[in-house]
This record gives sequence, C-alpha cells and structure tokens, in this order.
Amino acid sequence: MPTPRIFQINLSGGGVPKLAVPRATVTEQGLDGDVQKDLRYHGGPKRALCLFSLERILALQEQGHPIFPGAAGENLTISGVDWAQVTPGCRLQLGGQVVAEVLSYTEPCSTIRQYFKDGKIQAILQDRNPGWSRVYARVLEPGEIGVGDEVKFL
Repeated sequence: MPTPRIFQINLSGGGVPKLAVPRATVTEQGLDGDVQKDLRYHGGPKRALCLFSLERILALQEQGHPIFPGAAGENLTISGVDWAQVTPGCRLQLGGQVVAEVLSYTEPCSTIRQYFKDGKIQAILQDRNPGWSRVYARVLEPGEIGVGDEVKFL
C-alpha cells in the first residue's frame, strides 16, 4: 500500500458537501472555518474531526453510489490506509504537528442520503458494514495540515 496521506481537507459553512481546501489549521474544536449545523450530533472536542477513507469512497463509487470526497461530511479524506485498522483508540499523526485520537464510529446522517444509491446510507454504518464507517477523532495536538501530508499510526 502507498504511504498514507491526507488526500483532501474538507470544510463548509454548514452542511454537505464539505469543500476542498489546500491547508487548514486544526484546533481542539476541529478545523478553523468548518461549521456544523447540529451540534447535538456533530462537532465539539470529542467529534473535532471526521475522517474517512479515499479507498472506501472509490469502492462505494464502483458500487454505484454518487459519493465523492467531502460528500459524506468528512473533514479529512485519507488515502493509503488500511481503513479496517482505523478504530476507536488508535492515534494518528497528521502531517508534522497534529495528533488525533479516534474516539468513535460515526452514524450516517440523513443529510448525506443523496450521495448514496437509493439513499442507502447504511453502506457506511459500522453495525451493518464493519470497517466502512467514517470515524470521529479528538485533537490531542493542534497545528497546521496540508493536502499530501503524511499520516502515521502512533
């Protein structure tokens, strides 16, 4: 597998899709400039970052889903990672400064239904399709990240 990297950094003023930016500042609350509409389910220090796999997105596209990076609301689209290894408790170094700890799998929100064939968001539901879920992470070490930065398991 190639070296794990940040393939895309995504943020929005609220809602999906989140749009690509080349660089971002990561704080304990998430990416500067990223807004979540419903703070009961999104954002905050325990859900500061939402991460997803480029390879999972490509596989979902092959299954006919019209998903693309940022469409599922992830802040970071990561490439070159064995996504089944990205589980609660693992720590990732993102670029040279940022360290994040995966805390939980995410529940797919109805707002992303349009990016799934027949609205079947269960394709990324951990209970139904283990290893295909996005994950939430808290930020242990804030800093700057950029597209192409290396991702390492700690």
